[in-house]
Amino acid sequence: MKLTILGYNSAVPTVRTNPTSQLLECNNQYFLIDCGEGTQVQLRKARVKFTHINTIFISHLHGDHVFGLIGLISSFHLLGRTEPLTIYGPKGIKKLIEIQLLLTESSNHFDINFIELTSLKSELIYEDNKLCVWTIPLNHRIYTNGFLFKEKVKPRRLNMDVIKYNPEIEVCDYHNLKLGKDFITQSGDIIKNEYLTLPPKHSYSYAFCSDTKFSPNIVPLIKGVDVLYHEATFLDELRELASKTGHTTAYQAAEIAKMAKVKVLILGHFSNRYTDISILKEEAGQVFFNTILPEELLTLDFNKLIIN
Repeated sequence: MKLTILGYNSAVPTVRTNPTSQLLECNNQYFLIDCGEGTQVQLRKARVKFTHINTIFISHLHGDHVFGLIGLISSFHLLGRTEPLTIYGPKGIKKLIEIQLLLTESSNHFDINFIELTSLKSELIYEDNKLCVWTIPLNHRIYTNGFLFKEKVKPRRLNMDVIKYNPEIEVCDYHNLKLGKDFITQSGDIIKNEYLTLPPKHSYSYAFCSDTKFSPNIVPLIKGVDVLYHEATFLDELRELASKTGHTTAYQAAEIAKMAKVKVLILGHFSNRYTDISILKEEAGQVFFNTILPEELLTLDFNKLIIN
């Protein structure tokens, strides 16, 4: 997995930062998470081909998480896109986009498949042969979901140092070995799979949680994930304001990370009142040491970020 931070600020864009948007690369697929204003410009700066994006996840319908979507869709059309696009988001996301397309008299060369979410419980919303995505119900002022991305268990790895001394094992047998099956020789002897293969590579997981009040009830859903992105709009001295506006403090985000026993915490969605965001990391670091701050266009390679 690789995560590129396209934007990490809260409601108002600045000359330094953009509203929330991220790109998760997993097994040669690209998933756009939220689409704040300016996202398509950030994608260009990150040298991401628009044709790579076929699936978009929208957490909620506040503008700083969705205002960039219609512009991105328009650019897809102008660039001649024909491949279908799937958008997961709260009920209303379809109406929001269709009204904008209607009033601007725009059309598309491609189909948009809207998957509107309404459940207040975590649910599996996406699955392919290598990845599953679940919703993480969050507690914000409007209906909001986070998203949990989990790689499926990967195939076992061939131990060629052993296999090369077993001439009966042919290339056509490799697939079954990777699936964990034992090998049966011509004489009927069984060679255990554990002898012929090595454990699979680590399957990574990523949880995206923005925006939300401090909500310990999400801890079981994100238990043990490799990387957690959690909003940290305010310092803890504004805990009351955070709760009132449906947000979390840096200290509280770190508490969630600690309770969930995640490996890495990324903070984000900072209030514009903080020109020096290092103070938010310092506060979170009092509770959870392995905390990092986002940077515009920063790409995090989970292979290098996580020590398994």
